[in-house]
Amino acid sequence: MTDARSFAPHTKALAYTSDDVNGGAASEHGFADDFAAVLENTSVHRSTIGCVIPAYNEEESIAAVIEALLGQTRVPDVIHVVVNNTSDNTVKIASEYSGPHEVVTDLGEQFTEVFVHDIGKNPDKKVGALNYGYSLVEGYDYLLGVDGDTIADSKAVEYLETEAVSDSRIGGISAIYTIDDRPIKGVVAKFLTAGQRTQFAAFNLQNMLRGRNMAVLGGQFSIFSTNALRDAMKQNHQVTPWVKDSEVEDSLLSLQIKSAGYLTKISPYARADVGGMTTLSGYDAQQVKWTYGAIELMWPGQRGDTKGQPFHPNLRLRWFENFGMLTNLFVRVAFLTLLAGSLSIGAFVFSPLWLIPPVIAMLLNLRIARTMKAVNRRDILFAVLFFPAEIFMWIRISHFVRSWTRFLSRKKVDNWAMQAKAERGGGLGHWAPMVVLLAVAVALAVIWVMVGPMVQSSILWIGWPIVGVVTVLQTLLMFSKLVRRHHGFKV
Repeated sequence: MTDARSFAPHTKALAYTSDDVNGGAASEHGFADDFAAVLENTSVHRSTIGCVIPAYNEEESIAAVIEALLGQTRVPDVIHVVVNNTSDNTVKIASEYSGPHEVVTDLGEQFTEVFVHDIGKNPDKKVGALNYGYSLVEGYDYLLGVDGDTIADSKAVEYLETEAVSDSRIGGISAIYTIDDRPIKGVVAKFLTAGQRTQFAAFNLQNMLRGRNMAVLGGQFSIFSTNALRDAMKQNHQVTPWVKDSEVEDSLLSLQIKSAGYLTKISPYARADVGGMTTLSGYDAQQVKWTYGAIELMWPGQRGDTKGQPFHPNLRLRWFENFGMLTNLFVRVAFLTLLAGSLSIGAFVFSPLWLIPPVIAMLLNLRIARTMKAVNRRDILFAVLFFPAEIFMWIRISHFVRSWTRFLSRKKVDNWAMQAKAERGGGLGHWAPMVVLLAVAVALAVIWVMVGPMVQSSILWIGWPIVGVVTVLQTLLMFSKLVRRHHGFKV
């Protein structure tokens, strides 16, 4: 086991638990001049930060998470590890770091204390752990939320605090997230990680180019003004910042902070590596939970306090994402259907123009990959080989279909429990869209054979122009993203 005192030569640790005590973006284009000026004055603390780490079965990562926090240039004033519903050694490992720590960094000598809270069985899961942590740090200026598998760069807290302190309008700031793919083993795991890295990069870049307005202050590594949390709670008649009515508690809180009159931002400098999904079942369950929760936020009249806010500024990107996935689904299914029909009656005529959309898509993926600060060969290959990105898109389409199907069915499902089960290797639900797609393909083939040549020709005559128009519009949108200036941002 790694000793708590081994992470830095200037750290002192005393082992006891709470139960006993009860990077950066380029600035040559001028986008970050003001922020860079603020960073010049970071020699002293101007605020207090309480860190909360909700942890559920994080024995493999919790030590690295705490060490990364203790190794920050700006160490949080207190660190609370809130362990809930755990069945592994998370508490034992985290407790080795509990106690006071004196740390010497570039900003001078700092003091922090680590507490480990095992709250046992918690029906509210992560939301309950976060609210428990909030009750411990609500007197601080800022709450730093960190997931139990997120490893932050050494200056992440310093960058977040510096910007937050510089503007009282800021209610919360998110770090830039990616996944460290170096430890990943296995073909499927590497493929999924490459896709998720591209997905994170595209999402972060979109938010950067929207004035660094962050639609979702992700729980992975974000700092919140406790004043903003209190105002959001008061406005929504809540006794806690996070509520259990939503599948995406971080998205809902971000909406509430924004509605309370605060800014929700993404930092151009603070970075953190999050835990990715390395199995199809785990990735499917996570994405379905996120998409399902986002639909609830968009759609009026949902359960509990999630009343639906379809025109909220933070949800515009969500609408575009869902509309984009619907378009991707339509174009691909319609193209394959019409292609098979044309081949069956000898009416297929190839046109080189068909190569333009995939080429534009490949170039766009390549440009997104090039915006990654830690881009590697695997990211480039994922983009330029085209087929990995196309397969990954089909996987994302399956999540989109499953999420909307589950939502429209009004079936009450514990998506948190389903994700936990999938991460343990259980469940085959992620294959359902593929089975349905094959069944639809067989049905269409039978219908195609049954209708006469006149009907077949009419379907092709009407279908191809429709697919062509939609594809042209989709390609123009991709091209506009391809040529858009990125202002030196690195994600």
